[in-house]
Amino acid sequence: MTSIGGAQMVDWNLAVATATRLVRPGPDISREEARAVVAELRRHARASEGHVRLFTRMIPEGTEPEDTPVLVVDRAGWIKANVAGFRELLRPLLAKMESRRSGGPGGAVLGAVGGKVTGVELGMLLSFLASRVLGQYETFAPATRDLPASADGGGRLLLVAPNIVHVERELDVDPHDFRLWVALHEETHRTQFTGVPWLRDHLQGEIQTFLDETDVDPMTFLERLREAAQSLSGAGRPEGEQGESDNRSLVDIVQTPAQREVLGRLTAVMSLLEGHADFVMDGVGPEVVGSVSEIREKFQQRRAQGAGRLDQALRKLLGLDAKLRQYKDGEKFVRSVVEEVGMDGFNRVWTSPNTLPTKAEIAKPADWVARVHRKAES
Repeated sequence: MTSIGGAQMVDWNLAVATATRLVRPGPDISREEARAVVAELRRHARASEGHVRLFTRMIPEGTEPEDTPVLVVDRAGWIKANVAGFRELLRPLLAKMESRRSGGPGGAVLGAVGGKVTGVELGMLLSFLASRVLGQYETFAPATRDLPASADGGGRLLLVAPNIVHVERELDVDPHDFRLWVALHEETHRTQFTGVPWLRDHLQGEIQTFLDETDVDPMTFLERLREAAQSLSGAGRPEGEQGESDNRSLVDIVQTPAQREVLGRLTAVMSLLEGHADFVMDGVGPEVVGSVSEIREKFQQRRAQGAGRLDQALRKLLGLDAKLRQYKDGEKFVRSVVEEVGMDGFNRVWTSPNTLPTKAEIAKPADWVARVHRKAES
């Protein structure tokens, strides 16, 4: 990334170092147990591929989509992978902010603060998230020395072993069933992107359009990062005291009218992808995960409750509450459509960008059925 005066907006190496240093230690587990968990997660990932393909019917028999690596990582590995992805995806936006900061009203302050402080603050946020993510399909994943990706430079599935072990213990569920259940969700995301060739480019195009429209003041961006970092450090307002920023998330700082349109489309796509993954793992579950009902009930309670006031504040600031709604709204959409037109009828959603549901249609699945099915049949 280009820099102004020799300083970057974000010191990415420092972000990795800070997050790695601050992230909570994983659960107490012996080296032998850890090796067994890693081996089992890899087996479940391989088995999930067949289960998901059979249930979703997204990939025709005899078709082999592009392979993408499955990596079982610790919390530090998740941090490194996500910093690499963020750095690549945000490169145009940060370059644009770099070009503005020297001449803007906050240029002198930002020049003094520099990328190191921003790197520390980003690292604090990543340390918070790194202990919570169970798995992730990285759609935009540049290959690094330690973290391979698919041949075209995008796509790898991450399973975060210590977090999976922590949650299965916290929920007091069968660990082998829980590990397979998580693998089914993440494998569904891998199937979505490997089975729908245009989906990755479409999503990347929407994100880049969103970033291209961004005209955010660098000081505003830095201030919002500080709000999140202060929440993590316990430097927030006293209990019961609220302010204007309580209902804002990081994404709110880049909301032009054009961006709101793009964000509406992105929200609809992400709701579809997340809801579809939840629907699939519950649909496959009864056949291969004996305790799926217990796992789902306990996991839903955990999602709804969060982990206390600090956790809830951070989830709101980072926009994670919106992500939780995406799981719920998207799953309802998928279930409703499948009940009305069957799995093959639902799979028309993957035909082209024009058959993706709108944000309004996620809330009213019958409108999507009417647009895509009845219009095609008339």
